[in-house]
Amino acid sequence: MSMEIINISDAKTQLSSLIEKILNGEEVVIGKAGKPIAKLIKYNEKEVPRKPEALKGKITISDDFDELPADLKSAFGVIESE
Repeated sequence: MSMEIINISDAKTQLSSLIEKILNGEEVVIGKAGKPIAKLIKYNEKEVPRKPEALKGKITISDDFDELPADLKSAFGVIESE
């Protein structure tokens, strides 16, 4: 089976027709100086279903998460009321 190689300059001018070939299931090989350098194929995105609670028990939040450290309070000029 011989592989047709389309030179880069031809690929630029024939992009629309090359896309049509790809949509019809063909593979397009682009070459430079007659040597293959890239293959264009149809993109098929695999949708991965989300799994609720997939990280449950693997992530913890520190009890003092909402407390601003004293040095940052000072840097931001936070005045604490008593």
